[in-house]
Amino acid sequence: MLELKDLTFSAPDTESKKSDAVKVIIDKFNFTFEKGKFYAITGPNGSGKTTLAKLIMGINKTASGTITLDGKDITGLSITERAKAGIAYSFQNPARFKGTTFRDLLSIAAKTDDEKKLFEIISRVGLCSLDFLDKPVDSKLSGGEIKKVELATTIALNPKFAIYDEPDTGIDLWTIDPMVKLLKREQKEQGTTTLIVSHNKAFLEAADVLLLIREGKIAYQGDLQGALPILNDLSLCNFSDAFKGEYDVRCYR
Repeated sequence: MLELKDLTFSAPDTESKKSDAVKVIIDKFNFTFEKGKFYAITGPNGSGKTTLAKLIMGINKTASGTITLDGKDITGLSITERAKAGIAYSFQNPARFKGTTFRDLLSIAAKTDDEKKLFEIISRVGLCSLDFLDKPVDSKLSGGEIKKVELATTIALNPKFAIYDEPDTGIDLWTIDPMVKLLKREQKEQGTTTLIVSHNKAFLEAADVLLLIREGKIAYQGDLQGALPILNDLSLCNFSDAFKGEYDVRCYR
């Protein structure tokens, strides 16, 4: 279980004429991610989705509030310490490493160079050739291939809490459905709590819980069907959280 309590994050307001002006990106955010569930976060550009994910991983530092993993306060822990605690992060645009092979990365993540174990991991992401292990993780890989490399290295970590930031970026439409099925299977078989940041309907449909973020707060919590009236109305959204976790959404033009 991962709990966010009064989580706040601010950044310099580049649109303000005042040099010391700040903009609140995440505003006293409260939510509890239950163990083994599949979550999706969506919302308008600039609403704080990726910022929230990076706060959980420790890439961004909180201005105030706490993050608790399995009862332990991890707010002050580094990225490395959070990774050791069981949190993994898959980037929207995965890094490429000149001179480093997929085998190198996967062996580090899996903590083994046993070829049978490595093949078992790559087969789970749809890579059925051992030859692929010796490919350099560089600019010659396609968008789909580099995504599979990162998915495999994330899965190899066996994380408690896995974050995938816009996992469909740079891949073709035919790859999305298998990716959704892969992440759902990992969630169910490995008990991984999974958080997807996405605008893609396939991921939103697959979620046990969908969070719609607006101006750093939760505007809606539920399933995709319940969110559709909001998502179809581009006049998102004013809201109040006064009713025991139920969100009263009032859209305006």
